[in-house]
Amino acid sequence: MYTKRSILAAAIGIALLAGAAPGIAATDDTIVLGAAVSLTGKYSTNGKNTKDGYDLAVKVINDKGGVKVGNKAYKLKVVYYDDESTSARGAQLVERLIGQDHVDFVLGPYSSALTKAIAPVTEKYKMPMVEGNGADRSLFQQGYKYMFAVLNTSDYYLRAAVNILADEAKKAGRDPKSVKIAIAIENDNFSQDVRDGIVEDAKKYGMQVVIDDKLPADLNDMTATLTKVKALKPDALMISGHEKGAVLGIRQVAEQKVYVPMLALTHCDSAQITQKFGKESDYAFCGSQWDVSMTYTDPWFGNSQQYANMFKKAYNYDPPYQAAESTASVEVFADALKRAGSLDKDKVRDALAKTDMTTFFGPVKFDATGKNIAKSMVMYQVQHEKYVVVAPSKWAEGKPIYPAPTWDKREADSKVSRK
Repeated sequence: MYTKRSILAAAIGIALLAGAAPGIAATDDTIVLGAAVSLTGKYSTNGKNTKDGYDLAVKVINDKGGVKVGNKAYKLKVVYYDDESTSARGAQLVERLIGQDHVDFVLGPYSSALTKAIAPVTEKYKMPMVEGNGADRSLFQQGYKYMFAVLNTSDYYLRAAVNILADEAKKAGRDPKSVKIAIAIENDNFSQDVRDGIVEDAKKYGMQVVIDDKLPADLNDMTATLTKVKALKPDALMISGHEKGAVLGIRQVAEQKVYVPMLALTHCDSAQITQKFGKESDYAFCGSQWDVSMTYTDPWFGNSQQYANMFKKAYNYDPPYQAAESTASVEVFADALKRAGSLDKDKVRDALAKTDMTTFFGPVKFDATGKNIAKSMVMYQVQHEKYVVVAPSKWAEGKPIYPAPTWDKREADSKVSRK
């Protein structure tokens, strides 16, 4: 039986395909990339970021003459379907893109969960896929030969926060073994991997994980975790739950005036915590794949700031890293196609495996598992309602503020500033 939602989703897919039918790909002068992305459902915010990142890359590359393959220049085009933030739907749609629509190559979806569902399909068809939004380590432990990822794996998102904790403890004359960490994560592949990275680095320093909670499925209340934080007084609370988790953490920590010397989160920029919460977001540490302050350059976009300016002009919002890594995925395809000198899938796959390039997003070089081993994560802290890069030291714009001031001190400082 068809529900209203499924009919709507199908209509969206058809609209996005703009009348596409079997045999859509491989016109004389166009290379067609297929993508199932989350335009509805819980990942819809980042699904839009992903699509916007792909679309900007295609526009800029096409405007600069397209991709030269052998002696011929090709334009790029992306065909989209809405996966509704559902793994089974994503796998079904990629089957359609490859088997019925005959796209030339595939771009990844948003999220580790959707990528995990799609990768077996692209592998079955020996279809090269470049993705920028599936970071779960387990994706790169399956022996896939046709999947390549431009981003760092998700276990690295908050490792830098643990390292900062250790450094600050030593500066204060404390043994890092005395440091206590609280963890609260969404029950999904990405967040579980973030958690594992925290635990691994905490163990390296001998730190204690005193709270290790799963957030509620609807990500609407973390009072149970915060009650434990008040009682156990950890040195840090680390939260991973995509945008909803970041918003929930900032909101409820502020509402309930829960004091923790370090609050560390994922997805701060795409959750727009500074815009939504202002000074209440101050002192939060945020893991990110990319920042506009980076000075990597490429021939299509220039540096990161120039990319950000192009993106904002096109879409009227600042690009989160999810958009940037999506753009970089298209760039990697363009580079591999040029080096392959062919549209043959195996030749393009082999060219992808040999990728060694620099994009505005950072360097890209794949290991045998398909993950990018050339770039570093970024850790920034919200200071005076602005994102300030505090790690790695090569890109640092400022020093971390730790411990964060108490809520009483923050309120007193706010009163003084208003006078």
